[in-house]
Parts: sequence; C-alpha cells; structure tokens
Amino acid sequence: MLMRTDPFRELDRLTQQFFGTDGTTTRPALMPMDAYRCGNEYVVAFDLPGVAPESIDLDVERNVLTVHAERRADFGDDADVQVAERPRGVFSRQLFLGDTLDTNKIQADYEAGVLTLRIPVAEQAKPRKIAINSNGEPRQIDA
Repeated sequence: MLMRTDPFRELDRLTQQFFGTDGTTTRPALMPMDAYRCGNEYVVAFDLPGVAPESIDLDVERNVLTVHAERRADFGDDADVQVAERPRGVFSRQLFLGDTLDTNKIQADYEAGVLTLRIPVAEQAKPRKIAINSNGEPRQIDA
C-alpha cells in the first residue's frame, strides 16, 4: 500500500499558481504521479519532462521512498528570454511505503520524461492457501 506524505501539497501548488513565482525559489516543485497495483506489484510513474537522467536521485530509507530531480534552464548566456513558463529547479517527492512491499527489489526506469518504479508485494503479504483439518481430512481454503 502506498501512502502520500503531504496532504497540503495541492493547496501549496494552487497558492503558488495564484500568487505567482519568479522561478528563483529552491523550494521543491510539484512532481505529478500515478500509482496503481498491477498483479503482485505496485507501479508508480512520476512526470519529469526535460529532466536529465543523471540528475534523478532515488533513495529508500526504512519505508520512505524519496525522489529528487533537477531541471536546469538550458538558455545560453547571451539568450534574451521572452517567456519562461516551464518549471525549473529542484523537484522532490516522498512516499511512505507499507510494510507489505519489498523495498529491496524496487526497479526504476526512465523513458520519455517518465520515471517508472515497480515495487513488488512482499512474499509474506501475498495471498496463500491454508489447510484446515476437518474430521481427519485436510481441506484447502483461501486466506
């Protein structure tokens, strides 16, 4: 099970959008994601368009997954920028991973601006059959 860490992130994003920002802040920017379960694994996809793969940092400490990425301005020194609306700077996101996930087997792929993580469900959390003895006859049931 995946849990979000910051319930006020959307409110913060809307406040920044309403009041505007000058783009010079080092505050972590929003990193949109999708998360879903597919069979025996969770898939989490983060949108990171224009981010160089070498600037992405992925850490797991205890059951907290942290993603850091940076997108730098690619204007030349002599550029006369007319419009700069694309977000730049540091992007960061944390997720609490439930104890039912195997954090030692996380797989990460980055393609077309999307960082995709595959987090398998731990073996002990998978459904299994349990034998029940009744009148000396073993019987299988779903757990």
